[in-house]
Amino acid sequence: MEERKPRESSGPRRTRKNSRNRPRREEKEFEERVVTINRITKVVKGGRKMRFAALVVIGDKKGRVGFGTGKANEVPDAIRKAIENAKRNLITVPMVNGTITHEINGQFKSGNVFLKPASAGTGVIAGGPVRAVVELAGYTDILSKSLGSRTPINMVRATVEGLSSLKTVEEVASLRDKTVQEIYG
Repeated sequence: MEERKPRESSGPRRTRKNSRNRPRREEKEFEERVVTINRITKVVKGGRKMRFAALVVIGDKKGRVGFGTGKANEVPDAIRKAIENAKRNLITVPMVNGTITHEINGQFKSGNVFLKPASAGTGVIAGGPVRAVVELAGYTDILSKSLGSRTPINMVRATVEGLSSLKTVEEVASLRDKTVQEIYG
């Protein structure tokens, strides 16, 4: 019988699973959340033509948030297009201790969303589409109420509209030609 020499190890043993050349998964800059996917049917001479529309919200949970829509023949393509669209529509929102700076009413067409600052430990009190936007923006304590249309796209647009019109204390002080201490009283 022939004696085998011990194999010189150059690291962990490679198995078939590990040896594939897979691209490294890079850390994503933004977290993505699919809010809705709608199936669209177009009736043509030959029958029905199906397409899909996706609404996606992206954010880094550090004050940057955006939303986008995409349409395609397949769901993954629609989501990919929506993410690309959302990256072009990013806004930066002000944040104080994990909540918004003041009460705001965001409106877009018939969508109307009321946002109110909350004390620490309250959590995110918001429904579906509004929750996706405020969580991905990075807010940890916020109160909200949908007052108008409950259509997801209108609620998302109204929420983003409200968040984009928020002002910080410094901005208000400079608009009024006062100091921050004078604003606080």
